Amino acid sequence: MTETPPKPPLAASGTAPAAPLDTHGASTPRPPRTIDPLTRFSPSFPPVSMSTRGRLAPTPTGLLHLGHARTFAVAAARASGDLVLRMEDLDADRCRSEFVEAALEDLHWLGLRWSEGPDCGGPHGPYAQRDRDAVYRRVWQQLAEARLIYPSPQSRRDLETAAVAPHPSGHGETVFPPALRPQHWDLPATPAGVPWRFRVPDGRVMRFIDERLGTVTRTAGVDFGDFVVWRREDLAAYELAVVADDHLMNIAEVVRGEDLLTSTARQLLLYEALGWAVPRFYHTPLVRDQSGKRLAKRTGGLAIRELRQAGFSADEVIGGPLENLTALANGPPGTRTQNLRFKRPLL
Repeated sequence: MTETPPKPPLAASGTAPAAPLDTHGASTPRPPRTIDPLTRFSPSFPPVSMSTRGRLAPTPTGLLHLGHARTFAVAAARASGDLVLRMEDLDADRCRSEFVEAALEDLHWLGLRWSEGPDCGGPHGPYAQRDRDAVYRRVWQQLAEARLIYPSPQSRRDLETAAVAPHPSGHGETVFPPALRPQHWDLPATPAGVPWRFRVPDGRVMRFIDERLGTVTRTAGVDFGDFVVWRREDLAAYELAVVADDHLMNIAEVVRGEDLLTSTARQLLLYEALGWAVPRFYHTPLVRDQSGKRLAKRTGGLAIRELRQAGFSADEVIGGPLENLTALANGPPGTRTQNLRFKRPLL
């Protein structure tokens, strides 16, 4: 078949199409924050000295919890340049408008301020992923034309029953079997109807510097395998969407939880494939309950508004001793507020 010539790479606003983005360049000063990062935040999370454009990227599938508060506070403290708010709401079945509104309210209550976002606009919008489909399709096309991704129609059941079953990695992931990679495939006009995977270079050691943890390494084909960049529902997958958004929004430093360290290794391959400059990364420690399980929305993690309704201040939520706060998280969501109020003097 005859393939169309590749289109030039997507470029960030204000850059030439073929040139990689200099994510460490100067940015327009943002309005003064109402918080002092040197006194408000834990000294273990110091702000960077250079101008840094950062971002907050909540997923509105539930109420934000204590772990989000801590991570987003670090991101705001380290963003000495502009701070961007982006809603990562690709999952239409789970993301809901009431959680978007709740997130905006909770983040404002914490004292966090941003200069660009879905509520205030800006030059790099839209600031909700569900409105950025055209951007993601352009990235998919660029990767597909370069033969760096491939259609992968296998379902989870197919993988479980395959003769070459996936094997688990040392980081709790399932590694896609290389034997299931197609030898030949035609380039369609759209990605619709089938998942697409990025083919990783088996055995390659991905090494990056985390601003908190130092050198982090993951090995492609061992710690992670070929990963999904486009979903069966005809939507961009997380890895593709977040890389495209961080690049096109000129994000210089990505702050997120350390459960996403392996995702960072995958995303480095996408940055390289697309010819884009790589931002800095800072992965925060996970907030865990008294049993050692990390807080999560799907399991009713200690919500910011629960703590707020119980009378805690934003300073206590962001900077209070974690062991005291997580000790108050006993009981199912919706029934803990009285318990929190009763035990609040412990802080």
